[in-house]
Amino acid sequence: MFDRSNILPPAPGVGYKPQHHTAILNDPAPVAWLEIHAENYMGDGGRPHALLRALSERFPISVHGVGLSIGGEAPLDRDHLARLRHLNDWLHPASFSEHLAWSTHDGAFLNDLLPLPYTNATLARVCTHIDQVQEALDRPMLLENPSSYLAFAESTWAEPDFLHEITRRTGCGLLLDINNVFVSATNLDFSPQDYIAHYPLHAVGEIHLAGHDTQEDEHGAPLLIDSHGREVADPVWRLLDLTLARSGPLPLLIEWDTDVPDWPTLATEATRAADALTRLATPANHGVPA
Repeated sequence: MFDRSNILPPAPGVGYKPQHHTAILNDPAPVAWLEIHAENYMGDGGRPHALLRALSERFPISVHGVGLSIGGEAPLDRDHLARLRHLNDWLHPASFSEHLAWSTHDGAFLNDLLPLPYTNATLARVCTHIDQVQEALDRPMLLENPSSYLAFAESTWAEPDFLHEITRRTGCGLLLDINNVFVSATNLDFSPQDYIAHYPLHAVGEIHLAGHDTQEDEHGAPLLIDSHGREVADPVWRLLDLTLARSGPLPLLIEWDTDVPDWPTLATEATRAADALTRLATPANHGVPA
C-alpha cells in the first residue's frame, strides 16, 4: 500500500521555470516545494543541472514525467527509463509521477497525452508498465488522472475505480489533478463532486491545480481545454475545498506551463493554495462542503 507520509510537505508548490530562479531563492513564500518536468533534465548536465542542484538543497523536488507512455501498447522505452533512473539517483527527489495516458505509436513520440479505454486489457497493461517503472527507479510512483475530451464506448470501468484497482495491484500512489477532473466532468457531462466522492483519496500523494481555456464544441456546448496557461478557475478552487475536506491536507501544486507569468503572479496563485489549507485547519471547515 502506498505511504504518502514521507514525500512532499502538505503545502503549496509550483512548477519550476528558470526565469523565476532568482525570485524563488530571494523570496519563495508561500512556496515550500518545486516540481520539474523530467524530460527537461535528462541530459548530461550543464547550467540547468547546476541550478537544479542548488534548488534541491533548499526545496523538496517533485519529478513529473511526460514521456513514458504508461498506457501505450508498446513496451516501455528502456533507454528512457535508464535516463529517468539517472536523474532520480543524483537528484533524490521527494516524488516521481507520470500520466495515465499514451503518447507513442510505432516508434514515434506524439506531442500529446492521449486517453485510454478503461478495460481489463488496459488495466493489465498499465499495471505491468507501472511495475516496470517502480522496479527500474527503485521507488514508488504517482499516477495522474487525465483530462478527457471523449469517452470510449468499450470502457467497462469508471475512472476512479480503475485508478483504485491500479493502486491495489501495484502499490503506486496517485496524483490527483483537480483541474483535470473539472475539465473532464464538463466535457463528458458528469458530476465532479461525485467523482471526488468515489476517488481513492487515501492513495493521493500530490494534488495539481491549473488553468483551462473555454471553447465550444460543434453543438455549442462548453468544451474545456487543459491549457496550463492561466490562473486556476474559481470552480476548481471550490472542488479543491471539497477534496481537502475529505482527504485532509496534501501537497498542492500550481501548474502554469504556457504564457508563463511573472513570479508575483505565480506566487499569488500559490497563496490561494495556502489559503485553502488554512481554511481546512479552521474548526468551521471540518465538514464536507456541499
